[in-house]
Amino acid sequence: MRARLRASRGAGAAGARRAANGSVVDTAARWGLVARGTIYLLIGVLALRIADGGGSREADSSGAVQELARQPFGEALVWAIGAGLLGMALWRLSEAVFGASGPDGRKASKRALNAGRCVFYGFVAFSVLTFVTSSKNSEGSDAKSRDLTARALELPLGRWLVGLAGLVVLGVGIGIGVRAARRTFHKHLKKAQMSRRVRHVVDVLGVTGGVARGLVYAAAGVFVLIAAVDYDPQKAKGVDGTLRALTDTPAGPWLLGLVALGLAVFGLFSIALARYRRV
Repeated sequence: MRARLRASRGAGAAGARRAANGSVVDTAARWGLVARGTIYLLIGVLALRIADGGGSREADSSGAVQELARQPFGEALVWAIGAGLLGMALWRLSEAVFGASGPDGRKASKRALNAGRCVFYGFVAFSVLTFVTSSKNSEGSDAKSRDLTARALELPLGRWLVGLAGLVVLGVGIGIGVRAARRTFHKHLKKAQMSRRVRHVVDVLGVTGGVARGLVYAAAGVFVLIAAVDYDPQKAKGVDGTLRALTDTPAGPWLLGLVALGLAVFGLFSIALARYRRV
């Protein structure tokens, strides 16, 4: 009898721990989605200013953080965004270790993908928090991209490594766009809690924003490939340089304006996911 009671108490304690851990990850994920959405929304606004001919701030995460810091209570807002991005990294880490929700969430490929996402968001969070704890002169994505490319080109087989990195980024961009167009995000939504109108709005936000985001990643990957082929790190571009390069196309500022709107829409989609995504 006593053994049963001990076993029951142990099971209850374990269940309580799992519930608590799940609650922590759930909160971290939703806070992270809001933080990511805010960053993309601001990048879209900055890119729209560039398309209109009046933007001087870089349209990337560093520019978005600088813009946020200028607002009332700006430093507190930047801390909140940095903490949210850390929460995003924690969420992806938990999915890499324990598996994600859904029937295929425990596949090795899914775990590896989420491990990569954890590293990515951890790096972005570090950049944001470094900005708020330092002299607030954050290096833009273009400078970081050129520096990393230059260092990689100096390594043995550096050109091949940079080319491979370009292909990876290009593939990620294509994958993001294709998944958005195919509406694969539907499987993660809490549809039972969404009205028909809300589902339609979230659907439009997800497809439009995801395709725009994928286009930017894919274009950035192409520039990295060009840097590898030409053995010139100056050809590599970050998000800001990639967006500005759109103005050199026949569509000019109009194309940049459309992509900027798409990135802002993705920001709204990410914020909506904080409410309606299953974690």
